[in-house]
Amino acid sequence: MGQKINPLGFRLGTIQSHHSFWFTQAKNYSEGLQEDKKIRDFIKNYVQKNMRIASGVEGIAHIEIQKRIDLIQIIIHMGFPKLLIEDKSRRLEELQMNVQKELNCVNRKLNIAITRIAKPYGNPNILAEFIAGQLKNRVSFRKAMKKAIELTEQADTKGIQIQIAGRIDGKEIARVEWIREGRVPLQTIRAKIDYCSYPVRTIYGVLGIKIWIFVDEA
Repeated sequence: MGQKINPLGFRLGTIQSHHSFWFTQAKNYSEGLQEDKKIRDFIKNYVQKNMRIASGVEGIAHIEIQKRIDLIQIIIHMGFPKLLIEDKSRRLEELQMNVQKELNCVNRKLNIAITRIAKPYGNPNILAEFIAGQLKNRVSFRKAMKKAIELTEQADTKGIQIQIAGRIDGKEIARVEWIREGRVPLQTIRAKIDYCSYPVRTIYGVLGIKIWIFVDEA
């Protein structure tokens, strides 16, 4: 069971909640879902082009979207906002205008805010970006995974599991390699598990990175 279901979806409504908060009629649900995806993709692409730091980590943990009748509130949870944003007000205004233009929302106001995460490397998305950057620079996958575990230990997590699948190190046959440190109880619903699946394009092909982080137990 632990291998066949998304740990976040498994715990929704018990100890973890959605990253999108809005209600709509059933016939308009697919439009709202596509709009959320468009917003998230646009923000990630914008950050990737304009605000990437030297280590290759964009620093976006997750993007929270709250919709009302006349307002779309977007909260970007980032690990390194000071490093990424030199001129915060100008960058935010530019991003806000571009997102509004992309969505073509005339009747609704758009508001974007940025929140800093206290322990960035305790988040699986930021950690996956770090590993992806290491793999692109042809660092050994074992060295990259061990370094990621060291960074996670500094964030006071109770356990972590990292899995990399694909043509690792350019081998002819694809394989799966994984490493675990501490406890990762995937079948315990009261255990808060942060999870992400992250594809990375290398010169050998696409590798898949999966990370499970055991944060705390309710």
